[in-house]
Amino acid sequence: MADFASVPFMKTPASPASVATHAHAAPAWLPLLFAAACGLIVANLYYAQPLVGPIAADLGMSPALAGLLVTLTQVGYGLGLLFIVPLGDILENRRLVLTLISACALALASAALVRSAPVFLLAAAAIGFTSVTVQILVPWSAHLATEANRGRVVGNVMSGLLLGIMLARPVSSFIASLWGWHAIYILSAALMAALAGLLLFILPSRRPDARLHYAQLVASLWRLARTQPVLRRRALYQACLFGAFSLFWTTAPLFLASPTFGLGQRGIALFALAGVAGAIAAPIAGRLADRGRSRRVTAAAMLMVAAGFLLSLSAQSGSLLSLAVLTLAAIVLDFGVTANLVTSQRAIFALGAEYRNRLNGLFMATFFLGGAASSALGAWAYAHGGWTLACWTGFALPALALAYSATEKRHG
Repeated sequence: MADFASVPFMKTPASPASVATHAHAAPAWLPLLFAAACGLIVANLYYAQPLVGPIAADLGMSPALAGLLVTLTQVGYGLGLLFIVPLGDILENRRLVLTLISACALALASAALVRSAPVFLLAAAAIGFTSVTVQILVPWSAHLATEANRGRVVGNVMSGLLLGIMLARPVSSFIASLWGWHAIYILSAALMAALAGLLLFILPSRRPDARLHYAQLVASLWRLARTQPVLRRRALYQACLFGAFSLFWTTAPLFLASPTFGLGQRGIALFALAGVAGAIAAPIAGRLADRGRSRRVTAAAMLMVAAGFLLSLSAQSGSLLSLAVLTLAAIVLDFGVTANLVTSQRAIFALGAEYRNRLNGLFMATFFLGGAASSALGAWAYAHGGWTLACWTGFALPALALAYSATEKRHG
Protein backbone atom coordinates (compact mmCIF):
# COMPACT_ATOMS: atom_id res chain seq x y z
CA MET A 1 0.00 0.00 0.00
CA ALA A 2 3.00 2.31 0.09
CA ASP A 3 2.54 2.88 -3.64
CA PHE A 4 -0.75 4.63 -2.90
CA ALA A 5 0.72 7.01 -0.36
CA SER A 6 3.52 8.11 -2.67
CA VAL A 7 1.15 9.63 -5.23
CA PRO A 8 0.34 13.35 -4.86
CA PHE A 9 -3.17 13.90 -3.49
CA MET A 10 -5.07 16.97 -4.66
CA LYS A 11 -7.76 18.71 -2.67
CA THR A 12 -8.51 21.27 -5.39
CA PRO A 13 -8.84 21.05 -9.19
CA ALA A 14 -5.45 20.89 -10.85
CA SER A 15 -3.82 20.17 -14.16
CA PRO A 16 -1.78 17.01 -14.68
CA ALA A 17 1.40 19.01 -14.47
CA SER A 18 0.49 20.58 -11.17
CA VAL A 19 -0.50 17.19 -9.78
CA ALA A 20 2.95 15.87 -10.46
CA THR A 21 4.63 18.69 -8.56
CA HIS A 22 2.17 19.22 -5.69
CA ALA A 23 3.84 19.19 -2.29
CA HIS A 24 1.21 17.22 -0.43
CA ALA A 25 1.16 13.43 -0.50
CA ALA A 26 -1.70 11.13 0.28
CA PRO A 27 -1.61 10.06 3.94
CA ALA A 28 -0.56 6.49 4.56
CA TRP A 29 -3.97 5.56 6.00
CA LEU A 30 -5.91 6.60 2.89
CA PRO A 31 -5.81 3.21 1.11
CA LEU A 32 -6.93 1.52 4.32
CA LEU A 33 -9.82 3.97 4.59
CA PHE A 34 -10.87 3.35 0.98
CA ALA A 35 -10.61 -0.43 1.41
CA ALA A 36 -12.58 -0.47 4.69
CA ALA A 37 -15.32 1.81 3.36
CA CYS A 38 -15.66 -0.29 0.19
CA GLY A 39 -15.92 -3.49 2.22
CA LEU A 40 -18.63 -2.15 4.54
CA ILE A 41 -20.71 -0.68 1.71
CA VAL A 42 -20.51 -3.53 -0.80
CA ALA A 43 -21.49 -6.08 1.86
CA ASN A 44 -25.02 -4.67 1.66
CA LEU A 45 -25.43 -6.34 -1.74
CA TYR A 46 -24.81 -9.82 -0.36
CA TYR A 47 -26.48 -10.05 3.03
CA ALA A 48 -29.62 -11.53 1.48
CA GLN A 49 -27.92 -14.36 -0.43
CA PRO A 50 -27.70 -16.93 2.40
CA LEU A 51 -31.01 -15.70 3.84
CA VAL A 52 -33.10 -16.22 0.70
CA GLY A 53 -34.98 -19.12 2.30
CA PRO A 54 -36.04 -17.47 5.60
CA ILE A 55 -36.75 -14.07 4.05
CA ALA A 56 -38.87 -15.58 1.28
CA ALA A 57 -40.79 -17.72 3.80
CA ASP A 58 -41.37 -14.76 6.11
CA LEU A 59 -42.61 -12.59 3.24
CA GLY A 60 -44.76 -15.32 1.70
CA MET A 61 -42.75 -15.74 -1.53
CA SER A 62 -42.61 -19.03 -3.45
CA PRO A 63 -39.22 -20.82 -3.81
CA ALA A 64 -39.18 -20.21 -7.58
CA LEU A 65 -39.45 -16.43 -7.00
CA ALA A 66 -37.02 -16.32 -4.08
CA GLY A 67 -34.15 -15.39 -6.40
CA LEU A 68 -35.77 -11.97 -6.86
CA LEU A 69 -34.56 -11.05 -3.38
CA VAL A 70 -31.02 -11.07 -4.75
CA THR A 71 -31.87 -10.10 -8.33
CA LEU A 72 -33.61 -6.81 -7.44
CA THR A 73 -30.65 -5.68 -5.36
CA GLN A 74 -28.32 -6.35 -8.28
CA VAL A 75 -30.67 -4.69 -10.77
CA GLY A 76 -30.72 -1.60 -8.56
CA TYR A 77 -26.94 -1.70 -8.41
CA GLY A 78 -26.73 -1.99 -12.20
CA LEU A 79 -28.97 1.05 -12.66
CA GLY A 80 -26.90 2.99 -10.17
CA LEU A 81 -23.75 2.09 -12.06
CA LEU A 82 -25.21 3.59 -15.23
CA PHE A 83 -26.88 6.68 -13.82
CA ILE A 84 -25.03 7.52 -10.58
CA VAL A 85 -21.40 6.39 -10.91
CA PRO A 86 -20.72 8.57 -14.02
CA LEU A 87 -21.42 11.60 -11.80
CA GLY A 88 -18.01 10.92 -10.25
CA ASP A 89 -16.51 12.43 -13.43
CA ILE A 90 -18.25 15.80 -12.95
CA LEU A 91 -19.31 16.26 -9.31
CA GLU A 92 -17.25 16.76 -6.18
CA ASN A 93 -16.65 13.18 -5.08
CA ARG A 94 -16.75 13.67 -1.30
CA ARG A 95 -20.26 15.14 -1.29
CA LEU A 96 -21.51 12.51 -3.72
CA VAL A 97 -20.13 9.67 -1.58
CA LEU A 98 -21.64 11.03 1.65
CA THR A 99 -25.06 11.53 0.05
CA LEU A 100 -25.16 7.96 -1.27
CA ILE A 101 -24.06 6.38 2.01
CA SER A 102 -26.74 8.30 3.91
CA ALA A 103 -29.41 7.20 1.42
CA CYS A 104 -28.19 3.60 1.74
CA ALA A 105 -28.67 3.74 5.51
CA LEU A 106 -32.31 4.77 4.99
CA ALA A 107 -32.90 1.95 2.48
CA LEU A 108 -31.44 -0.64 4.87
CA ALA A 109 -33.61 0.61 7.73
CA SER A 110 -36.65 0.30 5.47
CA ALA A 111 -35.78 -3.31 4.57
CA ALA A 112 -35.51 -4.15 8.27
CA LEU A 113 -38.93 -2.76 9.11
CA VAL A 114 -41.18 -3.83 6.22
CA ARG A 115 -43.38 -6.94 6.33
CA SER A 116 -44.58 -7.26 2.70
CA ALA A 117 -42.71 -8.73 -0.25
CA PRO A 118 -43.32 -5.88 -2.76
CA VAL A 119 -42.07 -3.22 -0.34
CA PHE A 120 -39.05 -5.31 0.64
CA LEU A 121 -38.16 -5.77 -3.04
CA LEU A 122 -38.32 -1.99 -3.55
CA ALA A 123 -36.06 -1.50 -0.54
CA ALA A 124 -33.69 -4.16 -1.91
CA ALA A 125 -33.47 -2.30 -5.23
CA ALA A 126 -32.76 0.96 -3.35
CA ILE A 127 -29.99 -0.74 -1.35
CA GLY A 128 -28.35 -1.81 -4.59
CA PHE A 129 -28.85 1.61 -6.20
CA THR A 130 -27.16 3.47 -3.34
CA SER A 131 -24.36 0.94 -2.76
CA VAL A 132 -22.68 2.03 -6.00
CA THR A 133 -20.60 4.33 -3.78
CA VAL A 134 -17.85 1.72 -3.92
CA GLN A 135 -17.53 2.23 -7.67
CA ILE A 136 -16.81 5.90 -7.10
CA LEU A 137 -14.17 5.12 -4.49
CA VAL A 138 -12.34 2.51 -6.63
CA PRO A 139 -11.72 4.84 -9.63
CA TRP A 140 -10.79 7.57 -7.15
CA SER A 141 -8.01 5.30 -5.89
CA ALA A 142 -6.85 4.74 -9.49
CA HIS A 143 -6.52 8.52 -9.95
CA LEU A 144 -3.95 8.50 -7.16
CA ALA A 145 -1.77 5.85 -8.80
CA THR A 146 0.84 5.88 -11.53
CA GLU A 147 0.61 3.68 -14.61
CA ALA A 148 3.34 1.44 -13.21
CA ASN A 149 1.59 0.66 -9.93
CA ARG A 150 -2.09 1.10 -10.79
CA GLY A 151 -2.74 -2.64 -10.67
CA ARG A 152 -1.27 -2.89 -7.18
CA VAL A 153 -3.20 0.14 -5.91
CA VAL A 154 -6.52 -1.03 -7.32
CA GLY A 155 -5.80 -4.57 -6.14
CA ASN A 156 -5.14 -3.41 -2.59
CA VAL A 157 -8.34 -1.37 -2.43
CA MET A 158 -10.27 -4.18 -4.08
CA SER A 159 -9.03 -6.53 -1.35
CA GLY A 160 -11.12 -4.57 1.15
CA LEU A 161 -14.10 -4.56 -1.18
CA LEU A 162 -13.81 -8.28 -1.81
CA LEU A 163 -13.47 -9.07 1.89
CA GLY A 164 -16.75 -7.22 2.34
CA ILE A 165 -18.35 -9.38 -0.35
CA MET A 166 -16.99 -12.63 1.04
CA LEU A 167 -17.66 -11.90 4.72
CA ALA A 168 -21.18 -10.56 4.11
CA ARG A 169 -22.66 -14.03 3.69
CA PRO A 170 -21.25 -15.69 6.83
CA VAL A 171 -21.88 -12.58 8.93
CA SER A 172 -25.52 -12.32 7.83
CA SER A 173 -26.05 -16.06 8.36
CA PHE A 174 -24.56 -15.95 11.86
CA ILE A 175 -26.51 -12.88 12.93
CA ALA A 176 -29.74 -14.32 11.49
CA SER A 177 -29.18 -17.50 13.50
CA LEU A 178 -29.10 -15.42 16.69
CA TRP A 179 -31.65 -12.66 16.17
CA GLY A 180 -33.43 -13.31 12.86
CA TRP A 181 -32.83 -11.88 9.39
CA HIS A 182 -34.11 -8.39 10.26
CA ALA A 183 -31.13 -7.85 12.58
CA ILE A 184 -28.51 -7.71 9.82
CA TYR A 185 -30.34 -4.88 8.08
CA ILE A 186 -30.69 -2.92 11.32
CA LEU A 187 -27.00 -3.40 12.08
CA SER A 188 -25.90 -2.40 8.59
CA ALA A 189 -28.09 0.71 8.64
CA ALA A 190 -26.34 1.79 11.84
CA LEU A 191 -22.93 1.05 10.29
CA MET A 192 -23.73 3.17 7.22
CA ALA A 193 -24.83 6.08 9.41
CA ALA A 194 -21.61 5.81 11.44
CA LEU A 195 -19.49 5.55 8.28
CA ALA A 196 -21.10 8.66 6.81
CA GLY A 197 -20.34 10.55 10.03
CA LEU A 198 -16.71 9.41 10.01
CA LEU A 199 -16.12 10.24 6.34
CA LEU A 200 -17.73 13.66 6.79
CA PHE A 201 -14.77 14.69 8.92
CA ILE A 202 -11.82 12.86 7.35
CA LEU A 203 -12.53 12.19 3.65
CA PRO A 204 -10.60 14.68 1.49
CA SER A 205 -12.16 16.56 -1.38
CA ARG A 206 -11.82 15.65 -5.04
CA ARG A 207 -13.31 17.93 -7.68
CA PRO A 208 -13.04 16.62 -11.29
CA ASP A 209 -12.01 18.98 -14.09
CA ALA A 210 -14.76 17.85 -16.50
CA ARG A 211 -17.46 20.40 -17.32
CA LEU A 212 -20.39 18.42 -18.69
CA HIS A 213 -24.13 18.56 -18.18
CA TYR A 214 -25.75 15.38 -16.86
CA ALA A 215 -27.47 14.73 -20.20
CA GLN A 216 -24.13 14.98 -21.99
CA LEU A 217 -22.58 12.69 -19.40
CA VAL A 218 -25.21 9.97 -19.86
CA ALA A 219 -25.14 10.36 -23.65
CA SER A 220 -21.37 9.81 -23.63
CA LEU A 221 -21.87 6.32 -22.17
CA TRP A 222 -23.08 4.98 -25.50
CA ARG A 223 -20.11 6.52 -27.32
CA LEU A 224 -17.69 4.93 -24.87
CA ALA A 225 -19.38 1.53 -25.14
CA ARG A 226 -19.26 1.78 -28.94
CA THR A 227 -15.66 2.97 -29.29
CA GLN A 228 -13.86 0.98 -26.56
CA PRO A 229 -13.48 -2.69 -27.57
CA VAL A 230 -11.40 -3.49 -24.48
CA LEU A 231 -14.27 -2.28 -22.31
CA ARG A 232 -16.84 -4.38 -24.18
CA ARG A 233 -14.74 -7.53 -24.10
CA ARG A 234 -13.73 -7.22 -20.45
CA ALA A 235 -17.32 -6.45 -19.40
CA LEU A 236 -18.65 -9.55 -21.16
CA TYR A 237 -15.92 -11.76 -19.69
CA GLN A 238 -16.80 -10.62 -16.19
CA ALA A 239 -20.56 -10.82 -16.84
CA CYS A 240 -20.16 -14.55 -17.44
CA LEU A 241 -17.89 -15.13 -14.45
CA PHE A 242 -19.84 -12.97 -12.03
CA GLY A 243 -23.02 -14.59 -13.29
CA ALA A 244 -21.53 -17.95 -12.30
CA PHE A 245 -20.53 -16.50 -8.92
CA SER A 246 -24.04 -15.16 -8.25
CA LEU A 247 -25.67 -18.40 -9.36
CA PHE A 248 -23.46 -20.45 -7.05
CA TRP A 249 -23.98 -18.28 -3.96
CA THR A 250 -27.73 -18.01 -4.53
CA THR A 251 -28.26 -21.76 -4.87
CA ALA A 252 -25.56 -23.21 -2.57
CA PRO A 253 -27.32 -22.04 0.65
CA LEU A 254 -30.56 -23.63 -0.60
CA PHE A 255 -28.72 -26.90 -1.30
CA LEU A 256 -26.94 -26.86 2.07
CA ALA A 257 -30.22 -26.24 3.90
CA SER A 258 -31.96 -29.07 2.01
CA PRO A 259 -32.35 -32.58 3.50
CA THR A 260 -29.17 -33.62 1.65
CA PHE A 261 -26.97 -31.68 4.08
CA GLY A 262 -29.51 -30.28 6.56
CA LEU A 263 -27.34 -27.32 7.64
CA GLY A 264 -28.79 -24.46 9.66
CA GLN A 265 -27.84 -20.79 9.33
CA ARG A 266 -24.71 -21.22 11.44
CA GLY A 267 -23.49 -24.11 9.31
CA ILE A 268 -24.15 -22.12 6.16
CA ALA A 269 -22.27 -19.19 7.72
CA LEU A 270 -19.21 -21.38 8.29
CA PHE A 271 -19.38 -22.65 4.73
CA ALA A 272 -19.61 -19.10 3.36
CA LEU A 273 -16.34 -18.24 5.14
CA ALA A 274 -14.61 -20.30 2.45
CA GLY A 275 -15.29 -17.50 0.03
CA VAL A 276 -13.03 -15.15 2.00
CA ALA A 277 -10.06 -16.93 0.45
CA GLY A 278 -11.02 -15.40 -2.89
CA ALA A 279 -9.92 -11.95 -1.67
CA ILE A 280 -6.30 -13.18 -1.75
CA ALA A 281 -6.52 -13.16 -5.54
CA ALA A 282 -6.96 -9.37 -5.78
CA PRO A 283 -3.41 -8.16 -5.03
CA ILE A 284 -1.88 -11.18 -6.78
CA ALA A 285 -3.85 -10.53 -9.97
CA GLY A 286 -3.06 -6.81 -9.81
CA ARG A 287 0.68 -7.42 -9.64
CA LEU A 288 0.58 -9.97 -12.47
CA ALA A 289 -1.37 -7.50 -14.61
CA ASP A 290 1.26 -4.82 -13.93
CA ARG A 291 3.80 -7.28 -15.37
CA GLY A 292 1.85 -7.70 -18.61
CA ARG A 293 0.30 -11.10 -17.86
CA SER A 294 -3.35 -10.10 -18.08
CA ARG A 295 -4.26 -12.63 -20.80
CA ARG A 296 -2.84 -15.57 -18.85
CA VAL A 297 -4.60 -14.47 -15.65
CA THR A 298 -7.88 -14.13 -17.54
CA ALA A 299 -7.66 -17.62 -19.07
CA ALA A 300 -6.69 -19.18 -15.74
CA ALA A 301 -9.60 -17.39 -14.02
CA MET A 302 -12.14 -18.77 -16.48
CA LEU A 303 -10.79 -22.29 -16.09
CA MET A 304 -10.96 -22.04 -12.30
CA VAL A 305 -14.62 -20.97 -12.34
CA ALA A 306 -15.50 -23.83 -14.69
CA ALA A 307 -13.56 -26.27 -12.48
CA GLY A 308 -15.47 -25.02 -9.43
CA PHE A 309 -18.77 -26.18 -10.92
CA LEU A 310 -17.37 -29.53 -12.02
CA LEU A 311 -16.21 -30.11 -8.46
CA SER A 312 -19.63 -29.07 -7.18
CA LEU A 313 -21.32 -31.74 -9.30
CA SER A 314 -19.50 -34.47 -7.38
CA ALA A 315 -20.62 -33.14 -3.99
CA GLN A 316 -24.16 -34.50 -3.77
CA SER A 317 -24.03 -37.31 -1.22
CA GLY A 318 -24.44 -35.10 1.84
CA SER A 319 -21.34 -36.64 3.44
CA LEU A 320 -18.52 -34.77 5.17
CA LEU A 321 -16.35 -35.45 2.11
CA SER A 322 -18.97 -33.91 -0.16
CA LEU A 323 -19.08 -30.83 2.06
CA ALA A 324 -15.27 -30.56 1.88
CA VAL A 325 -15.36 -30.83 -1.93
CA LEU A 326 -18.09 -28.18 -2.11
CA THR A 327 -15.99 -25.90 0.11
CA LEU A 328 -12.98 -26.36 -2.19
CA ALA A 329 -15.20 -25.61 -5.19
CA ALA A 330 -16.33 -22.35 -3.57
CA ILE A 331 -12.71 -21.28 -2.96
CA VAL A 332 -11.61 -22.08 -6.52
CA LEU A 333 -14.63 -20.37 -8.05
CA ASP A 334 -14.29 -17.20 -5.95
CA PHE A 335 -10.56 -17.02 -6.63
CA GLY A 336 -11.15 -17.09 -10.38
CA VAL A 337 -13.90 -14.44 -10.35
CA THR A 338 -11.76 -12.12 -8.21
CA ALA A 339 -8.64 -12.50 -10.37
CA ASN A 340 -10.50 -11.63 -13.55
CA LEU A 341 -12.22 -8.65 -11.91
CA VAL A 342 -9.00 -6.94 -10.84
CA THR A 343 -7.26 -7.70 -14.15
CA SER A 344 -10.20 -6.28 -16.09
CA GLN A 345 -10.42 -3.12 -13.99
CA ARG A 346 -6.75 -2.41 -14.49
CA ALA A 347 -7.26 -2.73 -18.25
CA ILE A 348 -10.22 -0.35 -18.43
CA PHE A 349 -8.72 2.22 -16.05
CA ALA A 350 -5.81 2.55 -18.48
CA LEU A 351 -8.16 3.67 -21.29
CA GLY A 352 -8.57 7.26 -20.08
CA ALA A 353 -8.43 9.11 -16.75
CA GLU A 354 -10.96 11.79 -17.75
CA TYR A 355 -13.80 9.28 -18.11
CA ARG A 356 -12.65 6.62 -15.67
CA ASN A 357 -15.88 6.66 -13.63
CA ARG A 358 -17.97 6.23 -16.76
CA LEU A 359 -15.82 3.34 -17.96
CA ASN A 360 -16.08 1.71 -14.55
CA GLY A 361 -19.83 2.30 -14.43
CA LEU A 362 -20.37 0.66 -17.81
CA PHE A 363 -18.10 -2.25 -16.92
CA MET A 364 -19.70 -2.90 -13.57
CA ALA A 365 -23.26 -2.41 -14.84
CA THR A 366 -22.75 -4.98 -17.57
CA PHE A 367 -21.48 -7.72 -15.35
CA PHE A 368 -23.82 -6.97 -12.44
CA LEU A 369 -26.80 -7.26 -14.75
CA GLY A 370 -25.33 -10.61 -15.79
CA GLY A 371 -25.16 -11.51 -12.10
CA ALA A 372 -28.75 -10.43 -11.51
CA ALA A 373 -30.03 -12.54 -14.40
CA SER A 374 -27.97 -15.53 -13.25
CA SER A 375 -29.30 -15.30 -9.67
CA ALA A 376 -32.85 -15.60 -10.96
CA LEU A 377 -31.83 -18.32 -13.42
CA GLY A 378 -30.03 -20.24 -10.69
CA ALA A 379 -33.05 -20.20 -8.37
CA TRP A 380 -35.25 -21.40 -11.24
CA ALA A 381 -32.77 -24.14 -12.23
CA TYR A 382 -32.48 -25.37 -8.65
CA ALA A 383 -36.28 -25.38 -8.20
CA HIS A 384 -36.80 -27.40 -11.39
CA GLY A 385 -33.68 -29.57 -11.71
CA GLY A 386 -31.99 -29.53 -8.33
CA TRP A 387 -28.28 -29.08 -7.71
CA THR A 388 -27.28 -30.91 -10.89
CA LEU A 389 -29.10 -28.52 -13.23
CA ALA A 390 -27.86 -25.52 -11.23
CA CYS A 391 -24.25 -26.69 -11.58
CA TRP A 392 -24.45 -27.35 -15.31
CA THR A 393 -26.08 -23.95 -15.82
CA GLY A 394 -23.25 -22.35 -13.87
CA PHE A 395 -20.60 -24.28 -15.80
CA ALA A 396 -21.99 -22.99 -19.12
CA LEU A 397 -21.16 -19.39 -18.17
CA PRO A 398 -17.33 -19.64 -17.89
CA ALA A 399 -17.42 -21.99 -20.89
CA LEU A 400 -19.03 -19.21 -22.93
CA ALA A 401 -16.42 -16.74 -21.66
CA LEU A 402 -13.60 -19.09 -22.68
CA ALA A 403 -15.07 -19.47 -26.17
CA TYR A 404 -15.32 -15.69 -26.54
CA SER A 405 -11.77 -15.14 -25.23
CA ALA A 406 -10.47 -17.40 -28.00
CA THR A 407 -11.46 -14.67 -30.48
CA GLU A 408 -9.30 -12.03 -28.76
CA LYS A 409 -6.38 -10.70 -30.79
CA ARG A 410 -2.95 -10.68 -29.19
CA HIS A 411 -2.96 -6.89 -28.90
CA GLY A 412 -6.59 -6.78 -27.63
